[in-house]
Formats: sequence, structure tokens, C-alpha cells
Amino acid sequence: MSRPRQTPPLPTRDGVGPSCVGLPYGPWPTIAEFLIERFPAITRDAWLERIAAGDVIDEHRMPVTLERRYESPLRVYYYRTLDGEVHIPFEEQVLFQDDELVVADKPPFLPVTPTGKYLQESLLVRLKRKLNIDDLVPLHRIDRSTSGLVLFSVRRETRGTYQQMFPERRIAKHYEAVVPWQEGVSSVPDTYRSRLVDDEHFMRMREEPGEPNSETRIEVQEVRGDRALLRLSPVTGRKHQLRVHCLALGMPIENDPIYPVLLPENTDDFDKPLQLLAKSVAFQDPVTGDLRSFTSPRSLSLAPR
Repeated sequence: MSRPRQTPPLPTRDGVGPSCVGLPYGPWPTIAEFLIERFPAITRDAWLERIAAGDVIDEHRMPVTLERRYESPLRVYYYRTLDGEVHIPFEEQVLFQDDELVVADKPPFLPVTPTGKYLQESLLVRLKRKLNIDDLVPLHRIDRSTSGLVLFSVRRETRGTYQQMFPERRIAKHYEAVVPWQEGVSSVPDTYRSRLVDDEHFMRMREEPGEPNSETRIEVQEVRGDRALLRLSPVTGRKHQLRVHCLALGMPIENDPIYPVLLPENTDDFDKPLQLLAKSVAFQDPVTGDLRSFTSPRSLSLAPR
């Protein structure tokens, strides 16, 4: 049986909420020794500094000291930090805010939530700092490379009601993408369906024969020379669905760092963002009953490169 959710004993600091780790049964003499072994990417000295500063607390709001004996089960809270985090040189924009929702326009290269080498440089942490809303939570995700609209929930009490819109397909989402085009060769169906599964590399998805589990509606908006602007409307929400579907049609999205070729880490080229934009969303608000519609002020261009 899962334990009831409780308010973290440490407040949000600089937009970052405390991380939590459960202490399993084990042989560690102290909680400090467990943390040092459990998180080898964090140096012993760093843990000692956090503990000395009072930044490691248990679920009962009791401080973890260097000498405190190990006990299990117990939850321990601490602040995650990153040294030398790379700044993403693009700004997000808040398009809408009320008591229930925040709608933000995300730039490319910025992840929605903290992950891996990104912490302060994530949309969620930036917005928490900017808006001073500690309990802000994204209702959905878009890829780090993708730009455009992301919806956030403000209140825990109504969050589940908004989240349910997505699996029940009660929200219309439209994207734009720039792809290569060969006049007389390129052929685009109105609807593309396929079965998507995890690839051997965790970063990628691939198609396989079988019952389709993904569907995208496609419209060619403009063709200029050897490039085209597509309007993509995902019916389902599989990981990398639009990118894999465009690739399968022989039109990989321009500047894609994963498809068809997975580029090495740390090779972001800020001058060549992925040409995929989460352009608009529309839905009937399940709390207020209002019809909501939001459009990104960003646009993709077929102007000569």
C-alpha cells in the first residue's frame, strides 16, 4: 500500500522543490553513508556541506546529521544542485495565467522539467521562479527540442481533472513542422497510422508491424522549393510520434538531432533548432466550462536558409 502524499518538509528554493529518497533496509551505519553511496555523482564533500547547512531533512522535519544512525523505512529530503549548468539562451513567455492554469510558450532546447544535466535551465523551474508558484505542475510534455505551448496546473485540487483531458482526447493539439520536399515525389496522406515501440536506444522510438497505436493527421500548408510546411494534428500522444511519422514518410523534420541520425550528447547547435512547433491547443475547460484556445506567437518559416 502506498503511503499518503505529504507536504515536503523543505520549501521550494530558487524554483526547485526538494528531492526525496526512501531509505531501504540495508547495512549502512549512518544516513550520510547511504546518501554518499546511493548518489555517487555527488561528492562526499558536497553531501557533508549540505548536511552541515541543514539542507537534508527527514519526513518528520528532523535534520539528518553526519552522525545520525541509519533507519528504515524513512523518507529523506534534500535539494538537488548542478555545477556548471549550461545556460539556454532563449526565453519562455507566459501567454495566460489564472487561478487554475498557466500557459507558457517554450523555446527550443529547454526541457519542460528538470532532467539529467538540466535543473535551473528547465521551463518548470524558470516559471516557478518567475511566477512564485511552488506547486506548479505541467499537465503534459513536449520534447526538449520542440518549441511551443505547454499547459501547467496551478492547484492540486483540480489537477487530476485537467490531466484527464489528455488520455480522453478532449484537447485538440496542432503542430507545425518544416520538412524536405521533392516535387512530384513527396506524397503525404491525410492520416498516418503505425505501431510505435521503444528502440534499442532509450532516446529513440521505431515502427514495427502490428496493430497501430499512433495516429497523426497531416496537412501540407505551403511548399517552397525543396521544403514544405506541414500542419500536424496528433490524435494519439506517443513519444516522438510526429518525428517518427514524418521520417517514415521520407520527410524527416528539419534539424532533428535524433531522427534519422542520433547525434552525440552535448552537440546542441543553437543556430539550428528543430523545426517542430506546438502551435495551438483548444479544449473545453473541465472546471469552468469555458472554451479555451491558445496559439503560440512563434512561427516557422520557409524563407531561404
